[in-house]
Amino acid sequence: MTNHIATEWNENAGSHTQIAYAGLALKDLVAAELNSYFQITYNDNLQKLEEYLGNQSILTLPEIILLEVDENGACFDFVKQIKSNPLFNGIIIVLMSTNNDKSLKLKAMQLKVHDFYIYPFSMSDLRERLNFLVKFKLIKPKLVDISQDVDTTYRMPVGKRFMDLFISGCMILGLSPIMLIVVIAIKLGSKGPVIYKSKRVGTGYKVFDFYKFRSMRTDADKLLIELSTQNQYANEDGGTKAAFVKIKDDPRVTKLGKFLRNSSLDELPQLFNILLGDMSLVGNRPLPVYEAEMLTSNEWSMRFLGPAGLTGLWQITKRGKADMSERERKKLDNFYAQNYSFWLDWKILIRTVPAVFQKEKV
Repeated sequence: MTNHIATEWNENAGSHTQIAYAGLALKDLVAAELNSYFQITYNDNLQKLEEYLGNQSILTLPEIILLEVDENGACFDFVKQIKSNPLFNGIIIVLMSTNNDKSLKLKAMQLKVHDFYIYPFSMSDLRERLNFLVKFKLIKPKLVDISQDVDTTYRMPVGKRFMDLFISGCMILGLSPIMLIVVIAIKLGSKGPVIYKSKRVGTGYKVFDFYKFRSMRTDADKLLIELSTQNQYANEDGGTKAAFVKIKDDPRVTKLGKFLRNSSLDELPQLFNILLGDMSLVGNRPLPVYEAEMLTSNEWSMRFLGPAGLTGLWQITKRGKADMSERERKKLDNFYAQNYSFWLDWKILIRTVPAVFQKEKV
């Protein structure tokens, strides 16, 4: 049996959730571990699953389709078919594979399935993920919608906001000559915009435009999925997704970009994010939308109930150390969300200065 985990407070949440399953290789394991938590209809192959779905009405469709990846890759064509049918709009699709072939994961990510697991994996993790995919979809299908409700639970303290405005304003004025030099260097160094803008998720799942000096090639976002599945760059273990995606020796970074990152100069445009109120000087780093979507369980969503920030606890606690695990980062984010204060912010700000000059960046 799979060991119980701390986040199993919702272990009965999926008792009414219907899952349509297809495959034989992992069928017995799934039945032994998940039957008591979900209502699962088993189909030996995709053809039988297709027949089963064809006999359902809009009121009896399953919430989840759980597929084993077959040898000839027919499951991917099946996923395309499902996604092209308006009747199945909103159904959660999760793939499982017994083959640790990164190209399979790449195909799954390109099809935007909800998750992809490579066996062996923790059935507790799978159960937790399925429960929250369903719950997340039922409450609010999009992070943009969620922010309208969740954001009301956090209010920036007046003192913290004043500190943000005063310090960021002074820094923009004092560092403006350096920022001008960086702008010119980027323009002369490579084609493309000077400022890189991306959607990030901050306080209360609020989505905003996040600014940095461009340190990568202009096609960096398109290369991310491909690089994250290659052995020499991927930093994930087995089939579980890492919420904080970091590419080792990232080939997308330009020569100038490497210097900007090592000196943290690429972060300077975020001072304008702070002025706009999207972020604070100190808080939990805002995440890309695809990473934030992986942190919607009760254990890790706490990080979004605190302020988003330019620097934070995990940046100063173990910045640059190889033993900084993803779980440790999440715990530090949760700790800050629950315990942030004026004096803790000043302590983090003071310790950020030497952390910036450490050789290895995180």
